[in-house]
Amino acid sequence: MTVRTIGIIGGGQLGRMLAMAAARLNYRTIILEPQDGCPAAQLADRQITAAYDDQSALAELAELCDVVTYEFENVPVEAAAMLSARVPVYPPPKALEVAQDRLTEKRFLNDVGIPTARFHAVDSQQDLEQALDDFGGAGVLKTRRLGYDGKGQRVFRSKDDAPGGAYDALGAVPLILESFVPFAREISIIAARAVDGTVHCYDAAENVHRDGILHTSTVPAHIDPATEKAARESAEKLLAGLGYVGVIGIEFFVLSDGSLIANEIAPRVHNSGHWTEAACVISQFEQHVRAVAGLSLGDPARHSDCVMTNLIGDDMNNLAAWLARPQALVHLYGKTEARPGRKMGHVTELR
Repeated sequence: MTVRTIGIIGGGQLGRMLAMAAARLNYRTIILEPQDGCPAAQLADRQITAAYDDQSALAELAELCDVVTYEFENVPVEAAAMLSARVPVYPPPKALEVAQDRLTEKRFLNDVGIPTARFHAVDSQQDLEQALDDFGGAGVLKTRRLGYDGKGQRVFRSKDDAPGGAYDALGAVPLILESFVPFAREISIIAARAVDGTVHCYDAAENVHRDGILHTSTVPAHIDPATEKAARESAEKLLAGLGYVGVIGIEFFVLSDGSLIANEIAPRVHNSGHWTEAACVISQFEQHVRAVAGLSLGDPARHSDCVMTNLIGDDMNNLAAWLARPQALVHLYGKTEARPGRKMGHVTELR
């Protein structure tokens, strides 16, 4: 397959960074995104301004592109399947099916031998009360679909935290209750799989969240070699099970004994992998482009320790201070309005 043009569904900052990486390798990019002037379109060759499930827009994207990828996991599965009948779509639609439903995701992870927190499907208030009783009154209730950055969740910490009305409060939609995990730290691993099945993993990052949103990713993570090895092995199992092509992010809880519990997966380049842009020769964005274009994967080796910090909302007020730091790479996303909780950019500081 000769690739000249890559289609990207989604016009946010991840699509923007993919377009930048593609341009360095002499690929054209076409963005499908309903919002005019989106961050990705500022750097891509063209934008098709339409909904993600617009049939004519999808047909146009397939006609103009040699391969299609996406920057977020809530692309309609039906749209990805329609495209895949006409042009290669990487990661495959199966990855979207698994990642879009937290219950399906947990079951799939368990099926390929990756442990998760205990969980119950919740489809009514009665289901919720029974599930909480099984977990001793504590757990995290989440929408099965569309939740991100801490949205669509409610935490129950004990039997004193009454669940009354919680099912309706989250929209009376399919939910999942996950048991608490007594973790020591959170890590993630960014992995890539090529068309020929080759897998490369970046070093694990240790993550800190604030208000459900990633704040920092520090590399190397404070874990022992056995834990790092287990994270890489889990990534390989997952990628093989999905028949995956491209970059994926996998978040884990690390227990006190160093063992791992998978939290969630993201079938795309991932926020906790932004550090690769400054601390590796081949970033996660170039790695993804290489994978979907059928090229050989690059060396994921890290040349520096680093800390990546998200710039969220009013963090932009501190931009001048970040720019003054000698070992800091600042990357802004082309967004004109800084709102609370909105990711405006990130900084990777080499150590």
